[in-house]
Amino acid sequence: MSDTKAEALDLRGLKCPLPVLRARKHLRSLAPGMRILVETTDPLAVIDIPHFCQEEGHRLVNATAAADGHAFLIEIA
Repeated sequence: MSDTKAEALDLRGLKCPLPVLRARKHLRSLAPGMRILVETTDPLAVIDIPHFCQEEGHRLVNATAAADGHAFLIEIA
């Protein structure tokens, strides 16, 4: 999955809860409407990232499994 307008945030190698904590911190610095591509290897991210988006009001545009983890395209609320 790729989005040429999305900023990438590489969180591969981090274990729960660090991917969500780092994503939350980074997303706070972005303007509403911006998109970010979050890449993770943590198997729990498939639960944690969508839940985080729902709780924070961000839109999970796409979630894709990759060979070494997952990629989540998030639009900032």
